[in-house]
Amino acid sequence: MKISEILASREVTVSLELFPPKPGAGFGNMKKVVSGCVGLSPSFISVTCGAGGGGSQNTLEVVREVRDSGVVALAHLVAMGLGREEISRELGEFKANGIFNIMALRGDFPPGVSENNGAFRYASDLVAEIRRHGDFCVGGACYPEGHPEAETWQKDIEKLKIKVAAGCDFLTTQMFFDNNILYNFMYRLLKNGIDVPVVAGIMPVTNAAQIDRIFKLSGAPVPPRFKAIVDRFSQNPKAMRQAGIAYATEQIIDLIANGVGNIHIYTMNKPGIAGSIMGNLSEIFK
Repeated sequence: MKISEILASREVTVSLELFPPKPGAGFGNMKKVVSGCVGLSPSFISVTCGAGGGGSQNTLEVVREVRDSGVVALAHLVAMGLGREEISRELGEFKANGIFNIMALRGDFPPGVSENNGAFRYASDLVAEIRRHGDFCVGGACYPEGHPEAETWQKDIEKLKIKVAAGCDFLTTQMFFDNNILYNFMYRLLKNGIDVPVVAGIMPVTNAAQIDRIFKLSGAPVPPRFKAIVDRFSQNPKAMRQAGIAYATEQIIDLIANGVGNIHIYTMNKPGIAGSIMGNLSEIFK
């Protein structure tokens, strides 16, 4: 089933995101992670190419594991540094394995590199290429706070509009911690004629080690309310875990109450945390 069909057929969807094991790492624990997430009955599961694009050779293996479980799988495809032949080969492998849902991403620049030396300068170029290779459902990324490389909000929206015009069926947001930022972003999308489904990305922050790294990677501002939670509980692991789950739960409740019904949880390969959130929302997700 295509993800565009899932998003169109349900008032509320909840999807989960996993990352594959690093190259050379064992796959045994990954099977447990996939099984734990599958047991939560998500609308679909997406599989990244690993942090910073690493571990892409294991993406297909995890995607097959998700597919074989009976859950719809979304495979990430990163264009950074790749040529047309390499992308064609990747798409051929997905097609041969019955995977027709692709998240098209440019990818992050490696350390010390400021230019994409591959065939696809922007994610929109990759989206158009995927469209030429068959009947794929294609997703793209968006940034409620604005893409970190965009000069202005409007230029970011213009680039996003090009990506949607190239063939993006839906958009998934980068993590955010202030729902008002998302609401303002979605207003700008509609004002500029971008009306594809938007899936809201929620990152439960449940331990002190995550905090600095997450906010540096995302560029997301820290809402005062969340900062107060971190300041109070970051040195108490159990309390921080509970507070992080509660904060993510409240974010999702507010989103759904305000008509944003497509929720994507960045699990960090911790199905127990995703399960706690979904358990808190068992009646809302029905």
